[in-house]
Amino acid sequence: MQGIPSKILAAAVAAAVLTPGLATAQNALEEVVVTATKRDASLSDLSVAANVIGADAIGPGGVQTVRDMYTEIPNMSIGDQFGFARVFMRGIGMTSIDIGGEGAVSILQDGAIIPRPAAQLVGMFDLEQVEVLRGPQGTLYGRGATAGAINVVTAKPGDELGGYINLTAGNYSMGTLEGAVDLPITDALALRLATKIERRDGYGSNLFTGNEVDDRNADAYRATLSYNPDANWDATLSYQYYEEDDNNYAFHYFGPSAGTAGGLPPAVTALGGSTVFDVGGSLYDIYSDQEAINTREGYMANMILNFELSENVSLRSTTSAQNMDRFLRDDLDSTEVDLFGQNNYTEESDSFGQEFTLNVERDNYSILAGAMYFEEELFGEVFVPLTNFCFFAAPATCGTPIGDFLNSGKYLQDGDVDITAYAAFVEVTVPLGEQFTVIAGARYNYEEREGTGAFIFDAAGFNIPTDAKADWDDITPRVTLEYRPNDNTLMYATYNQAFKSGVINTGSLSPPLDPETVDAFELGYKGSSSDGRLNYSLAAFFYDYQNVQISFVDETSTVSTINAAEAENYGAELELTYAMTDSLTVDLFATYLSAEYKEFINGDYANGFTPTDLSGNTLPNAPEYTFKLGFTYQTALGDGNLRVRGEGYYQDDVYFTEWNRSDAFQEGYGLINANADYSFGPEGRWMLSLWGRNLSDEEVISNNIITAPLYNSLRVGSMLPPRTYGVTGSYSF
Repeated sequence: MQGIPSKILAAAVAAAVLTPGLATAQNALEEVVVTATKRDASLSDLSVAANVIGADAIGPGGVQTVRDMYTEIPNMSIGDQFGFARVFMRGIGMTSIDIGGEGAVSILQDGAIIPRPAAQLVGMFDLEQVEVLRGPQGTLYGRGATAGAINVVTAKPGDELGGYINLTAGNYSMGTLEGAVDLPITDALALRLATKIERRDGYGSNLFTGNEVDDRNADAYRATLSYNPDANWDATLSYQYYEEDDNNYAFHYFGPSAGTAGGLPPAVTALGGSTVFDVGGSLYDIYSDQEAINTREGYMANMILNFELSENVSLRSTTSAQNMDRFLRDDLDSTEVDLFGQNNYTEESDSFGQEFTLNVERDNYSILAGAMYFEEELFGEVFVPLTNFCFFAAPATCGTPIGDFLNSGKYLQDGDVDITAYAAFVEVTVPLGEQFTVIAGARYNYEEREGTGAFIFDAAGFNIPTDAKADWDDITPRVTLEYRPNDNTLMYATYNQAFKSGVINTGSLSPPLDPETVDAFELGYKGSSSDGRLNYSLAAFFYDYQNVQISFVDETSTVSTINAAEAENYGAELELTYAMTDSLTVDLFATYLSAEYKEFINGDYANGFTPTDLSGNTLPNAPEYTFKLGFTYQTALGDGNLRVRGEGYYQDDVYFTEWNRSDAFQEGYGLINANADYSFGPEGRWMLSLWGRNLSDEEVISNNIITAPLYNSLRVGSMLPPRTYGVTGSYSF
């Protein structure tokens, strides 16, 4: 793999072997149980590419949000824009930047879908594990799972009084409190209370106002009540609340785009505007008269009921109600002048979901069947006051009544979308002798969306209703053949199809979008050594990807969302974990990905929006290669135990738009992460952790969009965090 910096691999090795000692680790690697397939199953027994992130890898120095997961999951890339998650797997992900857009990775908490991408960025806390299914999951999850699924599994109440508290301090004045307590009420009833409170200074500053940007001020709370009577049923009820109030998710200015006039728009120059680079700032800074404002709050209430109807038949009911309100402000012109550029972004969502899953286990077959209902009321607004718009439209009128009229107007996308979806699925597993098994299933999907709203642009005299209604349905099948030549090996071949619903964006002039569909073929090989020290997995896939939903800023300086015609993705993934000794474990993954448009014509922003054939171009956020090498060393030390972890991650070049130009591009980069944990005291109740992420302090762009022609198609986007490090102390009881 050319281009992987040798210093990354060397640092990962060095970080893992800093401390000598005696062996204390288990001889064999532990088996991991996954619930994301809607039944408990061993990770090594799943005929799907899957990963589990354990609780010890979640928190400061590790995975704190969905966007931190890309170094843990093969062929996964992450970005965020406008304050929402943009998750990609195997080249498929969220390419929409309009209100109402949804991702291609279904993200769930305890099996309940989190519908809004903005809510998916909420910090993870007090978790058992995070389960990831790579590849389309059309049968099990239906809508929005064309790339895969992520299930966040929260910790449940214990039957004894206990808990933990973690305190973290780090650079950028980081301070985090996380903790949980189990409170048994009766022999059958228990309560768990958990919280996470985060404070952090910004990674950069607004050099015009002196205030910070990309800081963190977030609180989250969860109460979970479990009831386990001595009967054939149990219940779990949880309520989670979160809030944020900070200057996070700022628009960072990256410079002019390729093929355009370059520099700032004449209107900005006329008012004396400067960029962050003109005043000596970095990529992490901004220079703006508008503060980057981020406020959001919401809740999630989940109720899970499990019924053992007989020895071989079980039923699960998952009910979820969610709410999210958020406001985001950024500066479209990216300068200190008070110009048509204050971008106010509002989103409100109320949703309800209900799913029933029936599991039948017999000696000669098993059946997994289910039905779901989902509804959401979504409101979205983009509001831009036309301050000093006369300098854009007619500079000679500035200071006159005509100019005052131009400056008093607004740009407004405003509307509601009501979403209703339901589905039913069945999946049958039948052994064919001792070594072969066939799995066959299908899902029926139906979705209806009705939008009401308006697109208003006073300067152009636009006040256009955007009312629209559409519905779609689809049947997504799955067929898998498994072969087990021995107890330690699984080979499988799968065909499945996935469906991502059509879209009506709030207040958008774009007509309703057709659904995305993926026809996916995958071959897999999983195995382990007889002594359990080595686990390995190899997967190869091919996708026929149809009606790709893509957003861009068009020649009218408004966001358009269209269906690209067709793309093909194929690749391979290797994963390996090896317990080299009782103390030292090595893990790695290596991936290859080809993701190209086969039919796509779009207007070229760098050439007067002339229609251009983009066939053969690479899809956004689709690195050709990714690679990770990690080492974990464990040993007894004094009266305690030491665990040292080091890893190096490399991601190849990515483009952020379909144009494959250097103006929306991140060259290949490497990251080094390391941590050392020392547990001590009675039963190892105390732990002290030293950790660092991105230790080489790489500057990495996580997303880059091309703005409106009104702003000379400037480049703005978001950044991954710079070097962070800190110490965490924890006590469990």
